[in-house]
Amino acid sequence: MLGQSGQILAVAAVAVLVVGVATLAWYLSERQLRLAAEATSEPAVPSGVSTVLSVLRSSAVVIHESDEVLQASAPAYALGLVRDHQLVVDELAELVTQVRRDGEIRQAEVIIDRADRGPLTLSARVAPLGRSLVLVLVEDRTRERQVERIRRDFVANVSHELKTPVGALRLLAEAVSEAADDPEAVRRFGGRMVTESDRLARLVQQIIELSRLQGDDPLHAPAAVDVDKVVTTALDACSIDAAARQISLVNDGRPGLHVAGSSAQVTTAVSNLVANAVAYSRAGTQVVVSTTAGPSTVDISVIDQGVGIPAGRSTGSSSGSTGWTRPATGPPAAPGWGCPSSSTSRPPTAAT
Repeated sequence: MLGQSGQILAVAAVAVLVVGVATLAWYLSERQLRLAAEATSEPAVPSGVSTVLSVLRSSAVVIHESDEVLQASAPAYALGLVRDHQLVVDELAELVTQVRRDGEIRQAEVIIDRADRGPLTLSARVAPLGRSLVLVLVEDRTRERQVERIRRDFVANVSHELKTPVGALRLLAEAVSEAADDPEAVRRFGGRMVTESDRLARLVQQIIELSRLQGDDPLHAPAAVDVDKVVTTALDACSIDAAARQISLVNDGRPGLHVAGSSAQVTTAVSNLVANAVAYSRAGTQVVVSTTAGPSTVDISVIDQGVGIPAGRSTGSSSGSTGWTRPATGPPAAPGWGCPSSSTSRPPTAAT
């Protein structure tokens, strides 16, 4: 009897031991799995940060101390700042390193060279976010810098263009005063003054139109613009000046093209290019306005045989061709050479 009781106790002890070992093994296995998951999982972004970043207009990037991008907004990817969970812009990465080192907020302007579309100007602000994260906020300032450069050129060109009629009016006024006793001379000088005042009025009106062209967004409420009508209007506006200088105006290109935008602004832009070409072409030459078609844009080129722009003034100067995007629906349209529409936002200067 005692032997059977001993056997039962031994079996029970073995069973308890087995259960204990199994329980310990399960606990250790679960603990190891939990630690491994914590080691491999991405560090969490602080609560609420994701919501705030989603409503910001800036491109936002949250970077862990391991330099891994934990979160990035859609604009950040669109600008090419992030690739494969890494910040790929060296200048921004250097700012992140500096902020992580001393905890001081950094702000800088970064220029990224893009072979296909020209440089990208970014305004970056980098700040610590908690103990292990860094926040990068980036604004695209490319358009603003282009407008600033165009405005500087615009003011310089306006000053130069206004000097001629203003100076002529002053000289003619002095001539009229000196020829007060000569009615024929007064009439002749008076006629010249009317001509110069008309020229000055046209310049002022053009300045107003081009200033409006710079400030307005042509795609705020876009409409289908008839390119044939735009080119015809531009050529008609310059026909008298061209005839006076024996310059032939040629309309060459594909008919029936349309673009999305503002008819008034596109007409002003093309008219300005044609006026430049006529004003600075040699007598007896020709000015050709061509339109070419492609899958998504329209290219309107104004080709002349003028003196061109001196090499020293070529930086920031505009081309004689302009690209516009075609409407999403409607008649077929055409491709540009990548020149921005703001290239026409200037008073008459040397045409290319």
